[in-house]
Amino acid sequence: MTVSIERTEQLLRRIRDGEGPAKQALYERCLPLLRRWAHGRLPSYARDIADTDDLVQITLMRALNHLNEFEASRSGSFLAYLRQILLNEVRAELRKRQVRGDKVDIDASPLADESASVVEHLIGQDRLRSYESALAELDRDEQALIVMRLEFGMSYQEIGLDTGLTPDAVRMRVTRALRVVAGRIAAERD
Repeated sequence: MTVSIERTEQLLRRIRDGEGPAKQALYERCLPLLRRWAHGRLPSYARDIADTDDLVQITLMRALNHLNEFEASRSGSFLAYLRQILLNEVRAELRKRQVRGDKVDIDASPLADESASVVEHLIGQDRLRSYESALAELDRDEQALIVMRLEFGMSYQEIGLDTGLTPDAVRMRVTRALRVVAGRIAAERD
């Protein structure tokens, strides 16, 4: 993946100033990240309704068309915004499937199939809710770093370019935050 040196917040600012190329640059930056994250989120039985790529496209278009409603409060907040929109799109597809008569337990489903996400592979589907709960207890900067690294699969260098941190600083902060998350998951288990 080609990494742009321009930070996401700068691209957002340029888009709000009416620069069309900035919107395309942001789209191109986020598309592979969101595709990678979305892989496996739509269960295989529901893929005949909507392809994952379609949901990614819808997510990006919805986000880019509503940028005036989005306030970037920190590095990684736009990716968190995209992640939430995509989760909502997946849930909407599952609800459509449910309305059509197929039994789908949206709340019980981890929204993944055999090709689980990196996070699901690392901690298991049964602990995904514990992970989400522990992640929510971190400060927003730490949450963003973990989401960028684990869920979006960004390298330390890519995260550093987007946050203004050195790759080593990103690695250290992610490692510390993951220790906290792992400790909270372990404590919940006991």
